[in-house]
Amino acid sequence: MTTWQIVILASIVCLALKTVGYLVPPRAFEHPTVARTANLLTAALLAALIAVQTLGAGQSIQVDARLPAVAVAAVLYALRVPFVVVVIAAAAVAAPIRAVT
Repeated sequence: MTTWQIVILASIVCLALKTVGYLVPPRAFEHPTVARTANLLTAALLAALIAVQTLGAGQSIQVDARLPAVAVAAVLYALRVPFVVVVIAAAAVAAPIRAVT
């Protein structure tokens, strides 16, 4: 199978999954357990994405300037600092570390 065939197949599968999602009746999400699971799943997937993008380097874990920048951003975000300031502060932490390494 070529790369383009894989991409096209994955696109068709994603479209099919999205279509199946529209077929689920809205009242199915009204059950408290389902609603709570859906909310927690969203947060868990976001946390996993952040962890992979921060620590991932191919098949290994890499600790570099991203980790302290994300840590600073998390602290500032928890303190309810405006998002623009959080991004600028994280960049200000990462920049000197990247310059040294």
